[in-house]
Amino acid sequence: MKTDIQIARECELQPITDIASQLGIAPEKIEPYGRYMAKVPISLIDEKKVRQSHLILVTAISPTKTGIGKTTVSIGLTLGLNKIGKKAAVALREPSLGPCFGIKGGAAGGGYAQVLPMEKINLHFTGDFHAVTSAHNTISALLDNYIYQHRKEGFSLREIYWKRVLDVNDRALRNVVTGLRGDGVTSETGFDITPASELMAILCLATSEEDLQRRIENILLGITSDGRPFRVRDLGIAGAITVLLRDALSPNLVQTTEHTPAFIHGGPFANIAHGCSSVLATKMAMTYCDYVVTEAGFGADLGAEKFFDIKCRKAGLQPNLVVIVATTQGLKMHGGVELDHIKEPNVRGLKEGLKNLNRHIRNMRGFGQHVIVTLNLFDFDTPEEVDLIRKNCEDQGVGFAANSAFMQGGEGTVELAQKVVDSIEHYQPQPINFTYPLSDTIEGKIEKVCKIIYGAAAVEFSKTCTKKLESIRTIFADDKAISRYPVCIAKTQFSFSADSTRYGSPEGFTIRIRDVILNCGSEMIVAIAGDMLRMPGLPKSPQAERITIVNGEIEGLS
Repeated sequence: MKTDIQIARECELQPITDIASQLGIAPEKIEPYGRYMAKVPISLIDEKKVRQSHLILVTAISPTKTGIGKTTVSIGLTLGLNKIGKKAAVALREPSLGPCFGIKGGAAGGGYAQVLPMEKINLHFTGDFHAVTSAHNTISALLDNYIYQHRKEGFSLREIYWKRVLDVNDRALRNVVTGLRGDGVTSETGFDITPASELMAILCLATSEEDLQRRIENILLGITSDGRPFRVRDLGIAGAITVLLRDALSPNLVQTTEHTPAFIHGGPFANIAHGCSSVLATKMAMTYCDYVVTEAGFGADLGAEKFFDIKCRKAGLQPNLVVIVATTQGLKMHGGVELDHIKEPNVRGLKEGLKNLNRHIRNMRGFGQHVIVTLNLFDFDTPEEVDLIRKNCEDQGVGFAANSAFMQGGEGTVELAQKVVDSIEHYQPQPINFTYPLSDTIEGKIEKVCKIIYGAAAVEFSKTCTKKLESIRTIFADDKAISRYPVCIAKTQFSFSADSTRYGSPEGFTIRIRDVILNCGSEMIVAIAGDMLRMPGLPKSPQAERITIVNGEIEGLS
C-alpha cells in the first residue's frame, strides 16, 4: 500500500481558481496563497443560502491513540456525495504541528481521501496557526511590559491568567518562571499548545472583523491587586492584535484528492478546547454547497457535545444528521482486547466494545439528532465482524453503512453517501436538545455534561476550583453575561471518564474538576477534568523521527 504522501503526490492538482469556479466563486474574489490554496473573503457568506444547505456532522467512538479515521471518512463522504451527483464540500480544522511531529501524525485525511496539498496543509499552510501563536504571545509580551512599566505607580496583578503558547508538544514548558535576573517582573507562568489558546477559540467563533476585535478586547488577562478584572482593552492593544489576526480570519479553500472543494480553517483540539472548525468556514461552505460535511474532534462525548452546546448554540447552526465513525480495532480495544491483538478477529471482544458505540449513539439521539453509523473498513476486517456491527445498529434503530474511503476514495463511500441523502430527505431536522440551559449555574452546567454525556455518577470540584468559582461570582457580580456562558470541559479523549485507561463504557465513576478558566473573549468557561494538560508531551518515538527529505521530496509525513 502506498503511503499517504505518495498518493497525494500522484494527484494532479487543479489551480485553486478552478476549484473556486467550481463553487461559483469568481477567481478575482479569492486571495491565492500559491497555485493551490487561497483565502476566501467572509463578505461572500450568504445567510439565506446557509439556511438552505444541509449540514452533516461526522463524529466517532472514543478513539485509539492513532484515532479512528474521522477526517478520512469526512473527506470520503464528501467525495461520495459528489459521486452521486450532489454539490458537496467538506469543512475541517487545520492540523497542528504538535500531533504532526508527535504520535498522531497529520490531519489531512488518508489514503485516497485527503485534502491537498497535504504537505503544506499539515505544515505551515496559510500561516493561520503562526498568526494565532504570534498574536497570543504579543499579548503576553505587552502584558509583562505593562506590569513592568507601571510597577512604580503601584500597579500589580494578584492573579495572572494569560500564559504563552507554542504549536509544539513540549512538556518542559508547561511550567516556567519569567523575568529572572532583573529582566522584568518575576512571574510563574507556562505554555499551552496553540490549539488551546483562547485566541484560537475566538478565531473559530468570531462572525466578523468587528466581532473578532470585540472578543479580543474582552479577553480576561488577570485580576488587579484591588480585585478588578484586567482585560486586553485595558492594555489598549486590541486593534494591534486584530491586525495580526486579520488575514487568519478568512477561511482557507483547498481541494480533495478528487478535486472537490474543501474549507480548512481553525484548529482547537476537542480534548482541551471546543474542537470544531470555524463558524465562518462552515457558513462559507454552506453558502456555496447543498451538502456540507464537517467534523468535531475526538469522540462524540467531546467534539460533538461541544459542537452542539457551543458552536451550534452560538452560531445558530442546525445540522441535519450525525454520522458516527467506528473501527473494529477501536471497538475491540473498548472490549478489553490488548492493543497488540486488536487487528486479529475477536467477535467476543468486538461485541463487548459495542457498548462504547451504543452510548455515543444514545448521546447523539439525546441531542435530538438522527444517527448513521459507518464502519471505517480495513483489509483485516472479517465479514462476521462487519455483520455483527450492522446487526447491532439495526437493534439500536440507526442506519449503518461500511465505507472504504481510505482505499477507494469516493467510490468507497457511495453507499454511505446515498444513505445520508436518503435520511436527510426522509427526516426533518429536529431542534437541538442542548445538554443544559444557559441559565444554569456554572457547576450545574458542568455536572450535567459529566452525568448526562459522560455517564458519571458524581462530580467533585477541587478546592482551587471552588475558590475560583467563588471569586468569579464576586468579581463579576454585575456581569450577567458571564453566568450564561456555556462550559467547555477539557478531558481525556480515550475514555468517557477522566481516566484515560478506562476503556469501554465505564459506570459509577466520579469526575474531578481540577480547575476552571474564564474565557471572556470566546465567551465560555473551560473546566479542567482529571489530569488533563493543555500542553501535550511527545511519545518515546515521535513521528518527527520518520520525517525527512529524500531526493527533494518530503517523506514520513502522514
